[in-house]
Amino acid sequence: MPNTRYTELGAFLRARRERIRPQDVGLSPGPRRRVPGLRRDEVAVLAGASVEYYTELERGAGSQPSDQMLAALARALRLSRDERDHLYRLANRPIPSQGGTSSHVHPGMLDLLSRIQATTPAMVITDLHTVLLQNPLAVSMLGDLSVYRGRSASFLYRWFTDPASRRIYPEEDHRPQSGSFVADLRAAIGRRGPGDAEVAELLEELLGMSPEFATLWAAHDVAVRRDERKRILHPAVGLLDLHVLNLFSEDSRQRLLWFTPRAGTDAAEKLELLTVVGTQAMQSPQEGPVL
Repeated sequence: MPNTRYTELGAFLRARRERIRPQDVGLSPGPRRRVPGLRRDEVAVLAGASVEYYTELERGAGSQPSDQMLAALARALRLSRDERDHLYRLANRPIPSQGGTSSHVHPGMLDLLSRIQATTPAMVITDLHTVLLQNPLAVSMLGDLSVYRGRSASFLYRWFTDPASRRIYPEEDHRPQSGSFVADLRAAIGRRGPGDAEVAELLEELLGMSPEFATLWAAHDVAVRRDERKRILHPAVGLLDLHVLNLFSEDSRQRLLWFTPRAGTDAAEKLELLTVVGTQAMQSPQEGPVL
């Protein structure tokens, strides 16, 4: 990456860091702060980077940041879409397509996610069911879904191509979940309009790989997933009977999901237990997340 552009990248990161108040990202401002906005170590923590690495980026030195790091920095610094695109250009990286794991998370979605109480699992997903961000309890409940890349980043894709992805649901729930996924996908494609390369490729693969998907797709059912019941089998706490609520971004490309206990069930107590259990029960050293 040219040195002049790398220097500009560092200056841009520093300027964006200095405009953010700690309370904007869920941090305590503290009694005294010597710098405006966030400190470098705070941005590093929010982005999942070492302080040394982030400091080198601001100084215009070090290695070229990866797509995943740029996406994390955009979230940590609450960048707008135009600012996120500028960040990628300064890093000499291609602008990510919509729907993938590096998709820009709307700052408003980030703010809402940070304000949801610790006993409520929540996450931000795309209209193609790629998880962009999870809060800690959602990771405890579903596993860390950030490990998936490419087409497999979409849970909808894994649902129809990887039988193991379904073991988180009771078997009797598989059929209605399949129908719900396909109807929601048709609604998403309708919103995106004809000629969208991403959904065309996804459709081609699913129709070729899954007879179940092909049968459901031929029915032409359409329905947006807004508020539904979901039963989740967790290896440590057992069956969680939940409501799943959705809040959509203005363009409907992203949605904030949060999970609440169904009345008359023990789901509330089990979610509280999950805050203690954490992610340990979701995976062994040889296995990835349940989903």
